[in-house]
Amino acid sequence: MTEGKPFSQACENNKQVILEKLSAVFINPGTVLEIGTGTGQHAVHFAGSLPHLKWQPSDHPRNYQLCKPWLAEANLPNISSPLPLDVSADSWQIPPINGVFSANTAHIMSWHEVEAMFRGVAAHLTKGDAFCLYGPFNYGGRFTSASNQQFDASLRQQNPVMGIRDMDDLKRIASENGLALESDFDMPANNRLLVWRKV
Repeated sequence: MTEGKPFSQACENNKQVILEKLSAVFINPGTVLEIGTGTGQHAVHFAGSLPHLKWQPSDHPRNYQLCKPWLAEANLPNISSPLPLDVSADSWQIPPINGVFSANTAHIMSWHEVEAMFRGVAAHLTKGDAFCLYGPFNYGGRFTSASNQQFDASLRQQNPVMGIRDMDDLKRIASENGLALESDFDMPANNRLLVWRKV
C-alpha cells in the first residue's frame, strides 16, 4: 500500500466477486456512475478489468477527493475525474450515463437520501440500463444473520438515521421510480448484489 493512500479491507475482500457480477451486467460500452467511490479501490479494479466502460467516480462533496491517490497511481484512461455528488440535490451535475454502481451506501445514508438516490438514478438512466447496489439488506423485516443485526445496531448507535434497509421498502421506492429488480445475488459476508433495471 502506497503511503498516504486510503485503504479499505472490505473493498479488497469483495472487489473480485463483485466484478464477476458486474462483467455480466455491464456488457455494452458506456459510462457507469459510481455513487460513493470512497477510497477508489473498486473504481480502479473495475475500470481496469472492464476497459469497454468509462468509469465515473463520485462521492459526497466532503469525500469525493478521497479516491484521488488510487486513481492517480492507476492512471487508467477510462476513469474520469471524481465528481462531488450529494444524492439529495435537486439536480445531479453529472455527464450522461448508461449504468450505476454503488457499494455499501444505503445503510450509511438516511432513508431520505436512499429515496433520493433511487430518484436520481432513475432520472439519469434510460430503459434497459442497470443500477447495481451492493451491501447488506433485510427481508420481510428480518436480518439475514446475527452479524448483520449487530452491524445494524452499531450503525444506529453512531447515527439513528443509518441502518440496514429492507427489501420491501427498496422495491417500493424502486417501483415508484420505474426500476424493477432483475437479480438478487448472494454475496460473501452476508451481503447481496441487487440489479435494478430501468423499465
